[in-house]
Amino acid sequence: MTGLISTIIPVLAVLLGALVSVWRRPGEAVVAGVQHLAAGVVFAAAAAEILPQVLHGGSPAATLIGGAVGVVVMLGLKAAGSKMTGPVAMLGAVGIDILVDGLVLGLAFVAGEKAGRLLTIALTLEVLFLGLTVTEALQDRIRSKVAIIGATLGIGLLLPVGALIATPVATLSPAMITAFLSFGLMALLYLVTEELLVEAHEKPDTPLISAMFFVGFLGLLLIEELS
Repeated sequence: MTGLISTIIPVLAVLLGALVSVWRRPGEAVVAGVQHLAAGVVFAAAAAEILPQVLHGGSPAATLIGGAVGVVVMLGLKAAGSKMTGPVAMLGAVGIDILVDGLVLGLAFVAGEKAGRLLTIALTLEVLFLGLTVTEALQDRIRSKVAIIGATLGIGLLLPVGALIATPVATLSPAMITAFLSFGLMALLYLVTEELLVEAHEKPDTPLISAMFFVGFLGLLLIEELS
């Protein structure tokens, strides 16, 4: 239940991203900086909280199977998304991303309250960018700002749906929990390496923008140390 409640924060971030984009979209340098920052925060959350839980799960087979399924699913989604065209396809792809994010957030709370809180921070930054992206894409097709914001918020509401799907995992055996956490770990690593950083590097890059990755990484580690 805590994981479900915590999705309110990233859902509000999606709404904020939509409102900002409708009013005035930030420049490419700002967007790239936020993407680097989000990537660093997500990577730190995965390494500091999810990875130790998987390593201490005591089930190499579950780790391998869950991780392999995670890789196949994420690469499968990437392959399917590359074949889709048009705004409807884009919304579908983003919706699946948001649903997976909610699932991973729910799994993080299965790993522990602290892991869930840290990943909430990480995914809030990530979906803030998604709110910007979706709104910008819809502005070419929909003139009503209210309709654009409503559509973006509707996609954001898939976050609590994903978290709700993950809730029953806490009742499973330790080996099954390890498998699901391994799946979530692969999804987070995919998010960092194949989405956030790839898209960030398509924009103008400077040492300061690149440094935001390490700011995010070290910042989350500091939050973990102080909490």
